[in-house]
Amino acid sequence: MVATMRKFVFLAFHKDYDAFLHELRDLGMIHVAEQGRSEMDEEQLDKYLIQAKQLEEAEKLLRRRIDKKSKDPLNEPDAEFGRTIPAEIEKIENRISSLNQQLQVAEKEKEALKPWGNFDPENIKRLEQAGYHIGFFIAPNIQFDPEWEELHDIVIVEKNSSRTYFITLSKDGSMSNVLNLEEEKLPDVSLDKLDEVIASLREKIEEQEQALTSLTKDIPSLEAALKEVESEITFTRVVQSGTPVADNKVIVLQGWSPEENVGEISEYLKSKSVYFEVFEPEPEDDVPIKFKNNRFTRLFEPIAELYMLPKYNEIDLTPFFAPFYMIFFGLSLGDIGYGAFVLLITTLAKILKKDTMGKSMRGIITLAQILGASTMLCGLLTGGFFGYSIYDINVPFFQNMKDQVFFDNSQMFMLSLVLGVVQIMFGMFIKIFNRTKQFGFPHALSSIGWFLFLMSFIVAYLFPSFMPMAGTIHYGVMIATGILIVFFNSPGKNILVNMGTSLWDTYNMATGLLGDILSYIRLFALGLSGGILASVFSSLATGMSPDNVILGPLVTILIFVAGHAINMFMNALGAFVHPLRLTFVEFYNNSDFTGGGKKYTPFKR
Repeated sequence: MVATMRKFVFLAFHKDYDAFLHELRDLGMIHVAEQGRSEMDEEQLDKYLIQAKQLEEAEKLLRRRIDKKSKDPLNEPDAEFGRTIPAEIEKIENRISSLNQQLQVAEKEKEALKPWGNFDPENIKRLEQAGYHIGFFIAPNIQFDPEWEELHDIVIVEKNSSRTYFITLSKDGSMSNVLNLEEEKLPDVSLDKLDEVIASLREKIEEQEQALTSLTKDIPSLEAALKEVESEITFTRVVQSGTPVADNKVIVLQGWSPEENVGEISEYLKSKSVYFEVFEPEPEDDVPIKFKNNRFTRLFEPIAELYMLPKYNEIDLTPFFAPFYMIFFGLSLGDIGYGAFVLLITTLAKILKKDTMGKSMRGIITLAQILGASTMLCGLLTGGFFGYSIYDINVPFFQNMKDQVFFDNSQMFMLSLVLGVVQIMFGMFIKIFNRTKQFGFPHALSSIGWFLFLMSFIVAYLFPSFMPMAGTIHYGVMIATGILIVFFNSPGKNILVNMGTSLWDTYNMATGLLGDILSYIRLFALGLSGGILASVFSSLATGMSPDNVILGPLVTILIFVAGHAINMFMNALGAFVHPLRLTFVEFYNNSDFTGGGKKYTPFKR
């Protein structure tokens, strides 16, 4: 359910406003209603948002570079130093980028010089000073003329499958025109010198990489800096949410708090330099949403938040879809062995990580335990255990259980449809109270009519002795509900509008209801396909193992583990997603869920 909220309106003198906000943040119970901001305010806020983004990216980069084998302790958090880390990372990355470019150039020059061998360029310069020109040429083999060696002073340096590398010696300058080839320009360094340069560049890059890795010890400082920036973002938004009045002398601020905290908040604020009033929410107020559910329902709140929160004047559907989701997950996964594995792994994680696990993660693990147990119970309907059927075991206990709980494929198909009818009708029943709460009882009369109209067919089918199908009582119910459907679907409007709206509602109900119910067949299909694949992998594990005392069992275990791991992952994913779809589309739609609520987020450090 949604917690009852109260609206606080604060009046603070402009000189006391900043001090009041710090006091409000220390209290940590008020959700401040944000107001529109000016362009100047947005610019100031954008600076903090950019800084937060830089800190987040820096933290991600450093976490990828953590040496998991290292046992060196992390440095103590220093928020002020943490703010400088993104700039330091940028400097190091720029140096690495520059050094990599230099390395690429050096390696490219080395590749160009490699065919010519290791020589000192100074010797070439000395020959040129003596009046000799040394030319370096590369010619395709089909273009190289062997007569050139007789006509000119040519020395072949290297010849491979496609090219010939040669040098020329002349006193008349370059022989490029004579040979009709372009002379190669080589680096002014030797291969030995290039190797030294490359080694030096690689050493410098490694030093910079180590400098970047050493910053991983300061991740706590990054986290502390990010928390400070996020606090500044929140504080800035709250500052800008105040509305100046009375010639900017007084600042008006609105906020929300759960009703249970009003007394504590009031006592705290009475001693502060601020005037405040407490009001009940108005229909037009955008009231933040805080869930107030029991321990079981609280586990399903993260699932509800995946879609959207209810509006303040709506019914929270979390307690109502939770049991259905648990059953739907179990039917979709549908294997006793898979359910036992999920339950075992989550239980071990809860025990082994007890001291380091946060409250939210503990709730998720507990939910996974419940879903694993549900899978085990629902798996008893078909008897699947890692692809094998426990009901094929000739043991009296299993045979007695088979007589009591076993469902064949046709019965599982019907069970899926029945569950669909039950949840959809339950959703329509909730719709009556939802519309009553939001708009008043007259607006729920049409929903009452549709619910009773459809229930009359279900009752007539299940209890023909009590109310025969198309009998007098059934006709009477249909007429009475028809009046509610036709004439009360739009209270306050004229009769023609009501009749037109009722025709459209009837069309939507006739087409949509059948589609909604058929959507629940996916529960049967997912369980069936998962069971078939599990059986296939188990058969492959035993059928493909070689006839060898040592190798046979190893192959069997490998195929069994790998196959069932893949199947379990895919089935668990489907078992998570498809019940979500049934919940958020079929159930929410038939419950007249609108949504769009904003989560209650108190202003605090």
